[in-house]
Amino acid sequence: MAEIKITDTPATERAVSATEIVEKRWFCAAVSPSGTIFKGAAESPAAFLDTLRNATISWIDYVCQDFDKEAPGVAAQLGFSSQLTGSFADLHTTYQDFDTELGIKLPSVQVRGLEVEAYPLLLLLSQNFILTIHPRSVDRRFTKLRRYSETVLKKIPVEASAGDRLTLLLIRLVDENNDRNFEHLREIDERGDELNETMTDLNVPREKLATEIYRMKHALIVYLNALWDTVHVLHTLRYGDAELISDDPHLLNKITILADDVNRQIGLAEHMSEVLASGLEVLQSIYNNQLQNLNNRLALLMTYLTIIGTAVLVPNTLATILGNAVFDIGPHDIGWYLALMVGSTVAATASVYWWVRRRGWLPRKMD
Repeated sequence: MAEIKITDTPATERAVSATEIVEKRWFCAAVSPSGTIFKGAAESPAAFLDTLRNATISWIDYVCQDFDKEAPGVAAQLGFSSQLTGSFADLHTTYQDFDTELGIKLPSVQVRGLEVEAYPLLLLLSQNFILTIHPRSVDRRFTKLRRYSETVLKKIPVEASAGDRLTLLLIRLVDENNDRNFEHLREIDERGDELNETMTDLNVPREKLATEIYRMKHALIVYLNALWDTVHVLHTLRYGDAELISDDPHLLNKITILADDVNRQIGLAEHMSEVLASGLEVLQSIYNNQLQNLNNRLALLMTYLTIIGTAVLVPNTLATILGNAVFDIGPHDIGWYLALMVGSTVAATASVYWWVRRRGWLPRKMD
């Protein structure tokens, strides 16, 4: 791949280069000692090796298919040690400093509906360049930065020290990654709003709603874990202890600003979690009220059935007893027999009604 001098590239050539820059797996942007900026994309890093050797500051970006398998080999092609890349096999390792080389692993958040996943973004720093490695499944994380890389590099003073140049480029890369992560919080927020709307529909099956609430909470937890990992890295960098990083207070303050931005996003995500939790409590209260109303209706039904049962069982019991052959009851006993049946029914029903009302099992309006 021929090196492209940005200041002399015709418009038609720029259009072709822009397509290659976005689609190809390897990308390089570099500044020569004279201040000339080179930018190009290729399928092999061999096209950039001469540029890297002569550049004062460079950024190489690689998009991989399988991060775990490809990252060590890609880093080795550009001179990074296996000790550095191997240390990131541990999921919890986010920062490694070996004096002449520095490794940082940041999360790149990807959101698809309520499925949130944090992919690894590996930044490897050497004396005069930064290598970024990330999976293709991530939302073309540095597409925009590839297109405008010459503008980014122009803002880095050629006369600055190596540490300052490297730190300025690192800040820009981390900031770009953070911005893309922050955009996904809006997607999670939109899904949360849809879930809140669903929660207002009392006809939605409770089992389905519980599953959606769990997925939403899990999405927020994954997102928050990604932001906390980012804050941890920025807190480690902001003191400038690494040999490759600048110790200029002004530049280190920019890292602190990045950490503050991430902390604000953490606050927003935690607020969303609290809103979701409060909505869940309201929903639970609604279900409890519905259950209580149902219990009250069943209790009232049982009360009425008790009164009705008494009205039926008492005369039925008396009729069964008096119908025995022991009692010689004939047609001439019809008068007192009916009076007994009616009187016992009324008396028993009235007694049961008085008792259940005394117990408070009937609504007050019936008093």
